[in-house]
Amino acid sequence: MSELPIPAMSDTALQAAPATKARGYWATVGRRILRDKVSVVCAVVLLIIFISALIAPWLGLADPYQGSMIRRLRHIGTPGYPLGTDELGRDMLARLVYGGRLSLVIGILPVILAFCVGTSLGLVAGYVGGRVNTAIMRTVDVFYAFPSVLLAIAISGALGAGITNSIVALTIVFVPQISRVAESVTTGVRHMDFVEAARASGAGPFTIMRVHMLGNVLGPIFVYATSLVSVSMILAAGLSFLGLGTKPPEPEWGLMLNTLRTAIYVNPWVAALPGAMIFMVSICFNLLSDGMRSAMDIRN
Repeated sequence: MSELPIPAMSDTALQAAPATKARGYWATVGRRILRDKVSVVCAVVLLIIFISALIAPWLGLADPYQGSMIRRLRHIGTPGYPLGTDELGRDMLARLVYGGRLSLVIGILPVILAFCVGTSLGLVAGYVGGRVNTAIMRTVDVFYAFPSVLLAIAISGALGAGITNSIVALTIVFVPQISRVAESVTTGVRHMDFVEAARASGAGPFTIMRVHMLGNVLGPIFVYATSLVSVSMILAAGLSFLGLGTKPPEPEWGLMLNTLRTAIYVNPWVAALPGAMIFMVSICFNLLSDGMRSAMDIRN
């Protein structure tokens, strides 16, 4: 009985083995996030808040602007008012749901704008280097030297109160932070083999940055930007609390804290509801960012 040679046996075993599809990087990241129970719970909570704010007009809630001095400062659990009423007798549940629209927009949109601008500046500074890097990063350092809260208040005070001005102020605050991260990550990969190969093949600087480098540096920058959403929510609420953000009678969580501060000794539970929403959304974004950072760490 003749025996098959070892190479033939190996080929036969490989052909008989079932074909398995290799899992991609992002599929692995998603699978690791789904295994993290804390991240899943935070994502579900944020999704519920987003959907509630989006479909608020179709939830059958009371008018968030209509008040009555007769029913002012009703306690939580009052029939018809499950979360009570505010200092003007307006339904707190409706104002919290509708207030989520402005709070989420003012908290998330500046991070998105800063992500686009900061990533572009950091990518150019990290790839080009030299005087371009010095000019961009030293300009960024001027804004980065100021504390975020003071810089946001100063810019909002100079521009004036309003939603648009608050978004502009917060965007300016976060651009330097994201630019520094983007420049650091880009500097670490600009001399790698795939960049040198693209440069040797005749690709231009813009093509190299857009096609070859952006995909490799986007992950860490995105995770860092996600962690800034919680800070942006708190800063946006702080600007509204100081009268530099949303104007009355618009429902916004920071502004609601300001108007309810006089009722803290009369009905503290109702007065604390906007702060509880700010805290819950901020901590969920923070924990979700930590989960994404762990899931995207390929070394683990």
